[in-house]
Amino acid sequence: MNTANLQLEGMLLAVYALLDAIKRKGLLNEQEIEEALRQAEVTAKAEVGDRTELSKSNGEAICFPIRFLRKANEVAAGMEDFATITQLVAETKGAPSVLATPTKTPPPPRPGDF
Repeated sequence: MNTANLQLEGMLLAVYALLDAIKRKGLLNEQEIEEALRQAEVTAKAEVGDRTELSKSNGEAICFPIRFLRKANEVAAGMEDFATITQLVAETKGAPSVLATPTKTPPPPRPGDF
């Protein structure tokens, strides 16, 4: 496995733990965290749409960490493992409740994209 993937996994688990602590301390509730992450995904998708050099799979890869944290935010109290949350993300891929609608229209396909 690529070392960068392992680093990303560790980073996501660390941020997940921080979000869980923030909720437990009452600094933000689940809905406030969800809204912040939803906005992050909207922004990421809009920026991906502006970058014509990125493929659809590149855009999905950019949004995965945000989707992971959104799904982690939904799970019951207590930490789930990386594989479990990743599976939950995969099961809901494409569902309107998970995928935010971008604020910008994506550019038309380029001649080589077909």
